Amino acid sequence: MKLKVPFLFSLFLLLAGNSVAQNLEALARQFESSSTLNSYFYGFSLYDPELQQTLFEVNGDKYFTPASNTKVYTLYTSLLHLPDSLIGLEYIEKGDSLIFYGTGDPTFLHSKLGNERVLEFLKNSDKKLFYASQKAEEPHYRAGWAIDDYAYAYQPNITVFPIYGNLVTLSARGGKLTANPAYFEQFIKRQMEASNVKINRELESNEILADYRALPRNFSKSIPFLYSDEVFVNLLSDTLGRSVELIAREKPAGADRLYSTALKPVLREMMLPSDNFLAEQLAMQVAYEKFGAFDTRELQEYMQENYYKHYRTKVQFRDASGLSVYNKVTPRAMVDVLDAIRNLLDDEKELFYYFPAGGIDGTLKGVYPLDNGRPFVWAKTGTIHAAHAQSGYIKTRSGRTLIFSFLNANYLGSSVPVRNEMVRIVSYIHQNF
Repeated sequence: MKLKVPFLFSLFLLLAGNSVAQNLEALARQFESSSTLNSYFYGFSLYDPELQQTLFEVNGDKYFTPASNTKVYTLYTSLLHLPDSLIGLEYIEKGDSLIFYGTGDPTFLHSKLGNERVLEFLKNSDKKLFYASQKAEEPHYRAGWAIDDYAYAYQPNITVFPIYGNLVTLSARGGKLTANPAYFEQFIKRQMEASNVKINRELESNEILADYRALPRNFSKSIPFLYSDEVFVNLLSDTLGRSVELIAREKPAGADRLYSTALKPVLREMMLPSDNFLAEQLAMQVAYEKFGAFDTRELQEYMQENYYKHYRTKVQFRDASGLSVYNKVTPRAMVDVLDAIRNLLDDEKELFYYFPAGGIDGTLKGVYPLDNGRPFVWAKTGTIHAAHAQSGYIKTRSGRTLIFSFLNANYLGSSVPVRNEMVRIVSYIHQNF
């Protein structure tokens, strides 16, 4: 694709000095000469937050599926509306009874983030335990999710009171297949037909089909379980070693709150390994905190009306994680939310804490080279079928911090060549701007 630099960027070049103009023209040639980039549709925007000026764009106002770049918007929403610690549960004490309610907190008995505070609170109570279920206004899956992915760990059920990350982990132990939580071992149905290990769960039940002749010693696989209030109560009773009963009781005003886990590490865990479950559950808690209902659609409408409508282009979201193919953003809108987060935090160290550092950690570990042992890019990645994205912050050798968004669509095959071109161009910007 031949970029008409004077036509597309003449305003920027007039505002900039000669050396900057030369850099922009050289950057344009990096795009123009790329046979990889020009074999599919892409959009790019580069912004200087200090000058409040777009330096360079290609298809900056065109729409793309952002995949997990959606989580940047979830990060912003969470930073705006959640307290310093997540709400673990709400409860009332009535006579000899402790009645508790879910809040959408994803960390209860989570394998990486599990906080003992809620568990110990319930375990040590001398009262009878009653779980009062509350209605979620949406199904377990969000609009635009692939039903074929129901048994993959990256797409657990989204629920009012998650437990164990809404996953069951199946592992080899003594040649046998065991489940954690052990409650799910009763649902394992063994077959001995496949030469390789095949584990799957039925779509509409928790029956786990395990087909294998022998298990590798280090075998381990996590799959979502089919959540229900009954399954939750049984799991919790099994974990606590005491009875928990399910009741229908509306939450009264003035219920007490128990806080669980600090917000910051949960946000980092959502962003660095790109955890879909955490993103969706955080949106659930924001909706509950803001509106008293588990309705993320209402939350999206609120964010559109009060925040996103001020962006240079409209955005469309149907989930908080990026699994939905209905999500649509532009490179400009990604830059706008990244700039909003930067302004909200006003602390570069904290800002970069939430984003994978190129060559250091998260989804950018091993992707970028270091410059004198230091990272120079902090960005969120995103990949879904034929869509690959990267948006974040670049530290240039001259000391500038620039914001960028690089969105790609409609390519065939692996995303690796797409990623490599993004790395090449972002590295060029680091070295020359």
